[in-house]
Amino acid sequence: MDDRVAGSLSLPDDWPAHPDLSLALNRMGSFDWDLDSGLMHMDEPALEVFDLRPEEYDGHPATLSLRVPADEAIRLDGMVSQALKSGRSNYGAYFRRSRRDGSLCWTHTQGFIRRDGTGRPRRIIGIIRDATQELAESTARRTVDEERRRRTSLVEGTTAALAHARTVEDVTEVLKSSRGLANLGATSLVMGLLESGRIHLVADGPEGAFVQGTRYTRTDEPYPMSEVIRTLTPRFIETPEDFATSYPLLWPHISHLGITAAAYMPLIAQARPIGALGLLYGNKAGFTGDERNLLVALGSSIAQSLQRAMLYEQEHDLAEGLQQAMLPRRIPDVPGAQVAVRYRSARLGRDIGGDWYDIIPLPGGRVGAVIGDVQGHDTHAAAVMGQLRIVLRAYAAEGHSPATVMARASVFLHELDTDRFATCTYAEADMTTGVVQLVRAGHVDPALRGADGSCRRLPSDGGMPLGLSAEFGRLEYPVNTVDLDPGQTLILYTDGMVELPGTDLDEGMALLAATVRDGPQDLQKLADRLCEVVDERGGEDDMAVLLLRRDAAHAPHPGGRLQQHVAQNDPEALTSARHMIRAAVRAWGAKDRADEVELAADELITNALMHTDGGAIVTIRVLTGPERRLRVDVEDRSSALPRRRDAGESGVSGRGLMLVDRLADIWGVESRGNGKCVWCEFVVPERR
Repeated sequence: MDDRVAGSLSLPDDWPAHPDLSLALNRMGSFDWDLDSGLMHMDEPALEVFDLRPEEYDGHPATLSLRVPADEAIRLDGMVSQALKSGRSNYGAYFRRSRRDGSLCWTHTQGFIRRDGTGRPRRIIGIIRDATQELAESTARRTVDEERRRRTSLVEGTTAALAHARTVEDVTEVLKSSRGLANLGATSLVMGLLESGRIHLVADGPEGAFVQGTRYTRTDEPYPMSEVIRTLTPRFIETPEDFATSYPLLWPHISHLGITAAAYMPLIAQARPIGALGLLYGNKAGFTGDERNLLVALGSSIAQSLQRAMLYEQEHDLAEGLQQAMLPRRIPDVPGAQVAVRYRSARLGRDIGGDWYDIIPLPGGRVGAVIGDVQGHDTHAAAVMGQLRIVLRAYAAEGHSPATVMARASVFLHELDTDRFATCTYAEADMTTGVVQLVRAGHVDPALRGADGSCRRLPSDGGMPLGLSAEFGRLEYPVNTVDLDPGQTLILYTDGMVELPGTDLDEGMALLAATVRDGPQDLQKLADRLCEVVDERGGEDDMAVLLLRRDAAHAPHPGGRLQQHVAQNDPEALTSARHMIRAAVRAWGAKDRADEVELAADELITNALMHTDGGAIVTIRVLTGPERRLRVDVEDRSSALPRRRDAGESGVSGRGLMLVDRLADIWGVESRGNGKCVWCEFVVPERR
């Protein structure tokens, strides 16, 4: 074959090249190490690799240690010994060596182990070559790969961070953070949003970078952000001279910032521009193709996040506007009391819900305080809340008792043809006496802050939520009576105040108590502090809070006083009046005579409803004097005076006043204009 080829072609005389020539031309040397004698022959190319002259090498491997650092020599000896002992026939390794000038470089060696018939190693024949260029190229490739991975990670990390941004401010903070700018390699950024044909600057770079008159600019002005929005094309400014020439109006105002390069990208979402982003660099000259692609990709991700944030803010503003429109526009002044109300929308979801509060002026100097929460977080919940708030206010203003107000509101909600229910607490307070009647419909218990700042929960009996109680026919709502002393504050709130993500209600109540206890004395500041705690905690529920403090300077009445209207043909109102009387008697320390007072009052109310053409007004109060007495007044619009009668044939009718006479210590009748008042009094012990 070689003869045929040689006969047909003209070849060099030294073809094919000797192996020694091939090794030398490729900067590779060879060695032959006789293990029995310990001598190692190294050819001239091998000695050149070690930067040794032939006269400097004596044939002993130890001489090479002059060029091999100690730690590398130990590693190589160990590797060769392991190969010899393990029975392997070859080995290879990279190691560092030092040149004559002391600098380090990389070397590669590979050896073949020759053994005798018994397997004992006799010789190692191998090659040695300079690997500096090879490893440099490998390192360069790794550097390029690492840079690509870094850029990919940068895009992914920034996108992940932007996914949690809900507002334009959040997006700006993600980009302006030191980590974000460092990853981008920029020293600062500027960002503008397109609003009604103008560019609104929402981030203005480093301190001192803002240029007067550029907060709002037109898209046809000679600025870089205007240009990229008009052309929908990125603009990469690679030198200060390029910046000065391209934008002579802007450059004189920012030339002192040390900007050497800049990149401006249009922010495009759904095929339309929504703004522009500019990255400013202080130690950069030019942009590579990969860098430009990276910035364009980031611009697209930022644009999507900005559009989402802008839509979120629009929805938030709309939801908050609807919510505020359905809450009371003005809280009336309450004589003898201070009032503070707050509402905070949720920071997650659609930011609209059914939480509400209300303050209702009532006759006789009383006031109604309402806190409630309609199920759900959407516009439907807000709409139901608005209707329920108005209806509950109307029932209270008509003079119905707290229990009746709650029962009628439940019936209204049930008949509203909605699948929503609501929880609510209604408190009717007399600031003169400090007596508060509480009715709770599936709502969280209220709290009470003492004049000394202490805070405690007010456990109270309650009924079913509004709507559900009507559906299941359980419209009875217990009335709880609380004495609000001067300086004390009644705290009504919705569950968004105390429901913490991942915790139970008791922990939320403990946090509320601690916040109130450590909070400011000023009522408005305390309300603000409660909202701050909710904002810091976050969550998926909105929150409303109402604080009602009895004025310490308000002159107290010498005793308690409660009043309620009972209409004819209104069994709920009659039941509510009984609850009020029972609760008041117990709250005022007359528990031993509670049954007598309730029975006598019930007889007077029943007589008024049966023998007159209208309803009755029931008043129960404490009289002070030589002895403490509890008095029940029942007023009606009939001028006919009651009289004691013997019982009829049935043995039932006619016993009313006889029973009152036997139960009460004293009773009587007084004319009241077009009507009358039948009253009875009971001596009760002094409160301890």
